[in-house]
Amino acid sequence: MKGIKVGDKISKYPIIQGGMGVGISMHKLAGTVAKEGGIGIISTADIGYQEENFNTNPLEANKTAIKKEIEKARKIAGKDGIIGVNIMVALNNYAELVKECVKQKIDLIISGAGIPKELPEYVRKSKTKIAPIVSSLRCCKLIVKHWKSKYNYIPDMIVVEGPEAGGHLGYKPEELTKEENKLENITKEVVEYIKDVEKETGNKIPVIAAGGIWNSKDIKKFLELGASGVQMATRFVATEECDASEEFKQAYINAKKEDIKIIKSPVGMPGRAIYNSFIKSTEEQKQKIEKCYKCIKTCDASKTPYCITKALINAVEGNVDKALLFCGSNVYKVKEIVSVHKLMQELVCEL
Repeated sequence: MKGIKVGDKISKYPIIQGGMGVGISMHKLAGTVAKEGGIGIISTADIGYQEENFNTNPLEANKTAIKKEIEKARKIAGKDGIIGVNIMVALNNYAELVKECVKQKIDLIISGAGIPKELPEYVRKSKTKIAPIVSSLRCCKLIVKHWKSKYNYIPDMIVVEGPEAGGHLGYKPEELTKEENKLENITKEVVEYIKDVEKETGNKIPVIAAGGIWNSKDIKKFLELGASGVQMATRFVATEECDASEEFKQAYINAKKEDIKIIKSPVGMPGRAIYNSFIKSTEEQKQKIEKCYKCIKTCDASKTPYCITKALINAVEGNVDKALLFCGSNVYKVKEIVSVHKLMQELVCEL
């Protein structure tokens, strides 16, 4: 069993814990995953929601929290632990958040929810490694060719995210069930393409499969398909160290298969979530938005049915009846809360 190489570090296990915002994967979860041999990812989406100046200056609050959370995660992870961040391209202050993470010497930046065309520019002369999230071979080729021609930079890693993932999805609703978009098929295509890129450039580029991966058997399957590792998020919510509220974790435990729906996010993207009374009510009547945090480029506060920032903060703080509860397709399989250590050992038992 090989780990995943990030710069001069190699994880013990080929597992990345996916970034989950707002506030679901912060220092405690990411640091513990890294300590236990995986790669821990902090979500930067409105990461500063607990800062005193969040309502008046969300950008500065988020930058302050990035520094704090990375420092705290590193203390838990130890010197050999790998800590990364997830930064959505769709965020209004994307460049500023990336630069702050680079300033804090983060090991890895994973970036999706859009095409991170300028990302290589922000990591010049740093040791921070960068990985785009792609949902198709076409998207992967576009990024690789653009980065190579404009910046002479090859991705340090590629995360292939399929249609079974939680949260915002890189597909149109009608594309979610198409055979060619199954994670297995996209992973094989990207792996074959990346082999050619590796031969041409001499760079080793780990391909990471993500979206709907549940157990050790699933991980083994994707490793046999040529992936260097997997990214998992939903399973890490139901851990003792997850930064979310107990009410959020319990919502995962209580979820049934029929509760999982593809919804239209307030920012215009399809997303997978637990279909609760809050989501139902927002479909029937637009919620009053008292404060716009200007978080996502594609969100229009005058038209959006509710504030996604407020709904996600409600989730992490435990006000689940007024919350957007993003989840992966297998959330209904979650039955108990365990330690990260126990989960990691379970996930590698067949590798």
